[in-house]
Amino acid sequence: QVQLIESGGGLVQAGGSLRLSCAASGVSRAAMGWFRQAPGKKREFVAAISYTGSRTSVTDSVKDRFTISGDNGKNTVDLQMNSLKPEDTAVYYCAADLLFSELIYSRANYWGQGTQVTVSS
Repeated sequence: QVQLIESGGGLVQAGGSLRLSCAASGVSRAAMGWFRQAPGKKREFVAAISYTGSRTSVTDSVKDRFTISGDNGKNTVDLQMNSLKPEDTAVYYCAADLLFSELIYSRANYWGQGTQVTVSS
């Protein structure tokens, strides 16, 4: 029914770039976003985008380096990550059907399985 599939993760050196993609099925007209969880830490918000793409939110720690974009016709969302740092290493999860007012609580109705991003120094 509802399925979110992430892709694009991998191993890169510090300063490099990756582009994560998420394809959603079984949902429509839903805000989507990205969260991440590093080893030993709680899941944290990274970026989100409204269904129309008119509103975006990016957490302060990455806002100068990451950009979120989406295609509302195809129910996809991408996260362009530039100037990656070792502290960006985490499993990145795509999420759908979320509220911008609750992003700090890492809440969403649907989650993908995650894609590993590892940044070496």
